[in-house]
Amino acid sequence: MSTQLLIGGRFYSSSSPDATAMAVTDGTVVWLGAEAPGRAMHPDAEIIDLDGAFVAPAFVDPHVHVTALGLRLTGLDLRGARSLADLLDVVRAHAARQPDGVIIGDGWDDTTWPEQRPPTVAELDEAAGPGRLVYLARIDAHSAVASSALLDAAGESGDRGEPLRADAHHRVRAVALAGLSRAQRDSARTAALDSAAAHGIVAVHECAGPDISSRDDVRELLAFDHGVQVRAYWGQAVRGADEARALLADLGVHGLGGDLFVDGSLGSHTALLREPYADAAGCGKNFLDADAVTDHLRACTEAGIQAGFHAIGDAAMDLVVDGFARVASELGGPAVAARGHRVEHAEMTDAAAIEQLARLGVILSVQPGFDAAWGGTDGMYATRLGAERAAGLNPFAAMAAAGISLAIGSDAPVTTLNPWEQIRAAVHHRTSGHGLSPRAAFAAATRGAWRAGGVRDGMAGTLVPGAPASYAIWDAGDLVVAAAADTVQRWSTDPRSRVPGLPALDPDVSLPTCLRTVHNGTTIYAA
Repeated sequence: MSTQLLIGGRFYSSSSPDATAMAVTDGTVVWLGAEAPGRAMHPDAEIIDLDGAFVAPAFVDPHVHVTALGLRLTGLDLRGARSLADLLDVVRAHAARQPDGVIIGDGWDDTTWPEQRPPTVAELDEAAGPGRLVYLARIDAHSAVASSALLDAAGESGDRGEPLRADAHHRVRAVALAGLSRAQRDSARTAALDSAAAHGIVAVHECAGPDISSRDDVRELLAFDHGVQVRAYWGQAVRGADEARALLADLGVHGLGGDLFVDGSLGSHTALLREPYADAAGCGKNFLDADAVTDHLRACTEAGIQAGFHAIGDAAMDLVVDGFARVASELGGPAVAARGHRVEHAEMTDAAAIEQLARLGVILSVQPGFDAAWGGTDGMYATRLGAERAAGLNPFAAMAAAGISLAIGSDAPVTTLNPWEQIRAAVHHRTSGHGLSPRAAFAAATRGAWRAGGVRDGMAGTLVPGAPASYAIWDAGDLVVAAAADTVQRWSTDPRSRVPGLPALDPDVSLPTCLRTVHNGTTIYAA
């Protein structure tokens, strides 16, 4: 056996909130406490002096698109484009630097531009040059613009005056991604998983599917050698238990959910709403009806497979809740709850839906970064829905109060792969009363995220004796114990409660910097 003794640190541990030392033996936390007894108990241990650093359970991101994130990190990142003209300049420069191959970029957001529109096909052709295959996804990844050459290659002959949405978007994206080489895909995966490790993340949940990537992509990712653990979901609806088992075995994935689209996104006007959009005609798009949702849930529940759905709009959530209710009435609520089924995003979830989801043990995988980017009285949500409807989005506090298990993630590359930013966004919600306490948000990004991936041992995501030694070491300032940003201070904020402190999450405070990430006792990142 080999033992490491970490000394001189500050540890986030519910069992030993005053600990300054921690012992790890063969990938397992075996002890926490003061340095002197630690040295006496482990005289032969390798000593690691933390010099006051903060040590906390490592993060899990429960909603990531690994290859897409890597393509942004290694390619064309359009988040910095401040206007239509700016975007076209960026594309023009990129095309000049890389005169061959498909151009793939993402992150543009026309709602912030003075022109208030995306580029036309003609403008994109002019910027990239004749014959170039160009695919540029909107920041929410639910619509895109493409060059005429790519549209022709995908056989899209419809309206070329609007961004691609729904099935047309999925077809064009598939053709664009097929133009990448294996080396390009592997380079993207390395960049994405390296970035995860550098942000204190030891595991990610890949949310793949036939409308997002490809079967080859998810197979390659699961076989990819990296220290960051990957759990993969495949978003394809099935009708029976045998079909569910066969699909799972064929792809090697862990569940049939993630981005199994019931609807799209608010930014692209494809989230499915009960009432029309405030700034456009129609109520969005639905990809699965109530019968398809029910069939998929029934099949996965009977097969013992974790299922899930992508649902953002309130009408989409109605379909999901109805499906859960139907299956529970057939198979029993305990059978449904035992599978740990998930709903991704769940942005427009009202009190009735929350009560139903809580009763059936449904896990909600949420992205507080959405609210940080698009919430508020003058944000995209208010533009799309009107201020009153927008104020009801992402009610994290109500979800948690009802007993729903929350898992906080990023949906990277839609928002940044930085768990501390997601936690801060959950605490400082743009709608009063919807935010979480720092402790609850941190738990949702650690223990809750492990639980969302089926790990229910009560140890993962903690630093207590017997827990896996999966932790991150941070350069952090003073530690504080605080309630949610918009609530009164509670008893747990009193030092006498012995609640472990976390780094300050105020908007004007620098977030912690990762110094080292360790998964099951093995260092996977060192600054």
